[in-house]
Amino acid sequence: MEFEVKVASPEKQRGACVVVGIFESRKLTEAAKVIDETSNGYIKAILSQGDMDGKANATLLLHNVPGMLCKRVLLVGLGKDKEFGDKAFITAMHAVANVFQKSGITDASIFLTDIPVLERDVEWKINQIALIAMGSDYQFNQLKSKPEEKKYSLRKISLGISDRAALAAGKQALLQGVAIAKGMSLAKDLGNLAPNICTPTYLAKQAKDIAKTYKLKATVLEQKDMEKLGMGSLLSVAQGSDQPAKLIALEYYGQTKKEKPVVLVGKGVTFDTGGISLKPSPDMDEMKYDMCGAASVLGTMLAVAEMKLPINLVVIVPATENMPSGSATKPGDVVTSMSGQTIEVLNTDAEGRLILCDALTYADRFKPEVVIDVATLTGACVMALGHVATGLISNDDKLSQDLLNAGEQAADRAWQLPLWDDYQELLKSNFADMANIGGRAAGTITAACFLSRFAKTYRWAHLDIAGTAWKSGKEKGSTGRPVPLLTQYLIAQTKAVN
Repeated sequence: MEFEVKVASPEKQRGACVVVGIFESRKLTEAAKVIDETSNGYIKAILSQGDMDGKANATLLLHNVPGMLCKRVLLVGLGKDKEFGDKAFITAMHAVANVFQKSGITDASIFLTDIPVLERDVEWKINQIALIAMGSDYQFNQLKSKPEEKKYSLRKISLGISDRAALAAGKQALLQGVAIAKGMSLAKDLGNLAPNICTPTYLAKQAKDIAKTYKLKATVLEQKDMEKLGMGSLLSVAQGSDQPAKLIALEYYGQTKKEKPVVLVGKGVTFDTGGISLKPSPDMDEMKYDMCGAASVLGTMLAVAEMKLPINLVVIVPATENMPSGSATKPGDVVTSMSGQTIEVLNTDAEGRLILCDALTYADRFKPEVVIDVATLTGACVMALGHVATGLISNDDKLSQDLLNAGEQAADRAWQLPLWDDYQELLKSNFADMANIGGRAAGTITAACFLSRFAKTYRWAHLDIAGTAWKSGKEKGSTGRPVPLLTQYLIAQTKAVN
């Protein structure tokens, strides 16, 4: 799909379709007024007949509007003008995308970026349009013998703005939106792949392919390498599987190497049976999504490389399966992590933290500015926050606020939970330095408390994406979150430096 941002007026656009907004009570936006004047009141006449009132997400596709050079005009309802915020803008764009899917429209000129949105600028609107358009175009057909036909016939979108002074920033926002959408598509593809295909070895190959495409440094540690480093916690999860574990690292340098990098660590459990602490069978197929943390950090790396951001970024992916077998870790086993700390494994289904803790220790060798780990870690986070917000826990207040701000800006929100010493008490073990679970209460927090013990030498944040990484039911599939949040955070860091 092609995109462009240009200074333009709706009545002068040729092609398949022009998109303009209508507020409730048939109030025309500025772009809609221009079309109404060009068509000698045609838009107002249609609205007065009751075909559309401007209610949120309503759409009306008009053909052969008098005086217009384009073939169609799409009216989209925006709701109440004084309440038009970011959520209303996003849902309106989804309504537009739905019309594109069902029609034969091949190109469109969208005039929604000049409409005031509470606390949002033109760049934000352009960014969101690109994300939504490309997201609506996404299909996962790779594994079907007869792939479904492409939902979109749309090939090109033009975004019209009236302020020439905003053109350069608008073009930059568009580039960023397209790059983030590409990163999300990669994350979705990796998450949606069948677990017999997307194995730790497959993830390693994908990382190497990204490195080759964008000229990055790729390192893949094998079992013998991890044994030498003392990664006993990570390897304890892998020992029940026939698939070899991998520790994957990608390095991107947009600045001189003396600048400290941001390190992203993504949980890469490519299938999670729970191990000996076996999960119930209903919906176990969705445990292929337990590597969505890995998918999201790889997607973020792709987006950063596409944008050529002036930042140093390292991505680390501990990748393994968690399977039950005669060689699998048993409840009650004690393992030694790379940090030297010992862990009593009371539940083998709390395996994500066991692979992440060694990856967090490994991250220290890059002398990071900050480390952010991303993981589908706890069902408790789904109970606490549902499928709306990602859970956030950190040992640094500024880092927490920066991530929360990035989530708000990207419409990929997170919510902070506490990291108080009171919760650390729940991880006590009679037989090792700590247990890998803290009981049913505050499960998301105690999981983060566990990880915090391996992140004491740097500023660290943990994102629990168990509720946001994928959808179940009829719309089952990976969401690509939190690629927008992570990428926006990195963009903001480059602006802060400059």
